[in-house]
Amino acid sequence: MAELLERCELFERHPDNPILSPADWPYPVAAVFNPAAATLPDGTTCLLCRVEDRRGVSHLTVARSANGIDGWEIDPAPTLAPDPERREEEFGLEDPRVVYVPELGRFAVLYTAYSAAGPTLALALTEDFRHFERRGGLLAPPNKNGALLPRRFGDRWALLHRAMPGDEGNVWIASSVDLEDWGGHRQVMSRRRGPWWDSTKIGIGPPPLETPEGWLLIYHGVRMVAGGPQYRLGLALLDLEQPDRCLRRGREWIFAPEASYERMGDVGNVVFACGATVGPDGDTLRLYYGAADTYVAVATASVRRLLEWLRANGDAG
Repeated sequence: MAELLERCELFERHPDNPILSPADWPYPVAAVFNPAAATLPDGTTCLLCRVEDRRGVSHLTVARSANGIDGWEIDPAPTLAPDPERREEEFGLEDPRVVYVPELGRFAVLYTAYSAAGPTLALALTEDFRHFERRGGLLAPPNKNGALLPRRFGDRWALLHRAMPGDEGNVWIASSVDLEDWGGHRQVMSRRRGPWWDSTKIGIGPPPLETPEGWLLIYHGVRMVAGGPQYRLGLALLDLEQPDRCLRRGREWIFAPEASYERMGDVGNVVFACGATVGPDGDTLRLYYGAADTYVAVATASVRRLLEWLRANGDAG
């Protein structure tokens, strides 16, 4: 029981959750969820939110806040809307992940671009979340849940993604010398077989966080039950210089739908994270997540405690 309580207390939900909802939007929308997150040089928190319009097609819109909790300034129109000239974006843009890349001097945004051929990962670069350089699709569909690691390994970039065609919902990594042509696909983590909480499929959450012990990865796991899919979050640690190596993986989930806004919505019983920020102390992590595919919520944790929990409750990868 003590271990269970420790797990549940790793994240503290903000009392004002959900912090963003469709009612907050300056134009009519159906749902606001699964935001990427970044801290701008002036300390502003920037969320690039997935927004579903009333047709059912998603686009991406920026919300900015001085404190990352309230006082949000939301762009008055979609920030990144599907480009009719890009066939890969025909059915919308979904679930972005953002990382700042020092070598490029810009933020890299990986998002799911949806078309008749299925989902794929696309890349855009930005300095200010106002102007974007679209680089287009990167991998053949079907593919989702992608994040670029913020530095090279040797002469190659690394990209976490899911999945290879014919794969069963696992986490892979690919490499590239130019951010355009990707290959060398290797499996990093697989869904567990049997009754586990992550037995149906897994995928990355926010871009992994570089720590002295390795890349700390929050990932989502799905288990199909009689009432439908259950989405929860777990922890893993990847090797600092060989991120295709999973060093440790938590046995239990660490964050699950509990609050009413996580259990009831367009898709109930879902917590799905694409973004996180770390405070000036280097330890305070804010996890921005989609709740029930309808709202944006935030929970706070300590990076140090997450690593401690993983050491105590994880298995070798």
